[in-house]
Amino acid sequence: MKNKKAGLIIFEVVMVILSLLFLYPLFLTIINSLKSFSEVMTDVIALPKSLTFANYSYVWKYINYPRLFLNNTIITVLGLAGIILISSIAAYKLARTKSKLSTLIYFLCITPMLIPFQSIMLSVLQMSKTFHLSESTWGLGILYWGFGAPLAMFIYHGFVKGIPNEIDESAKIDGASGFRLFFQVIFPLLKSVTTTIIIINVMWIWNDFLLPLLMVNGSPTTKTLTLAAYTFVGQYTSDWQYAMTAMVMAVLPSIIVFMFLQKHIVKGVVAGAVKG
Repeated sequence: MKNKKAGLIIFEVVMVILSLLFLYPLFLTIINSLKSFSEVMTDVIALPKSLTFANYSYVWKYINYPRLFLNNTIITVLGLAGIILISSIAAYKLARTKSKLSTLIYFLCITPMLIPFQSIMLSVLQMSKTFHLSESTWGLGILYWGFGAPLAMFIYHGFVKGIPNEIDESAKIDGASGFRLFFQVIFPLLKSVTTTIIIINVMWIWNDFLLPLLMVNGSPTTKTLTLAAYTFVGQYTSDWQYAMTAMVMAVLPSIIVFMFLQKHIVKGVVAGAVKG
């Protein structure tokens, strides 16, 4: 019993140390966002001699934070809505259809998870220009449907397989069928796994850098918050204190969402894995 307790204490200490190591870059970002340029260039690791909150007011005005916050919100909400709608309906249909064809289609749908974005980004850029999706926050939100749906479908599919078919049959006897059956009966049962998918995709879409850089970086009115932070980094000189400040302001909303909903992540993922 004592050995078990000692092992648990050692494990917890190791986890705390690893957590601090992962949080250390965030800590450096925050403290450097409160320094002057000279302090940042003198010693990055040291604590600020005096807190320079003027960095935040300057960045707020310089990047037009409310406008970029709106851009991020539009992209994230639109992308998230499409991912949830497409993946949940597709996963339900494929999980309920017992055939070799449905199994093949399912594996084809989740295969894109294995394809690195860098290998297809030029094709995606050309396609977005052809369909007039580039240089548009709405277009960027739509593009996230294709990139986010495979993982969401994989998670939904495992969860739906654990929902008894008798529920569908009972709903059909009561007169529900098609979309009504799904949205009124099945989708409410997917609440926990849907919360998990929301958290994963909000953290990803809100903080994404590469896809917005390719799609909406041409106009100041379509940029995202992460791209705005990059504007303070130049070829010959960089305002690191403003870059750090902009980064803190960019990631803070997604961190707040994560803090409020993080308890559902493990619950949703484990539920989907066990039921599948």
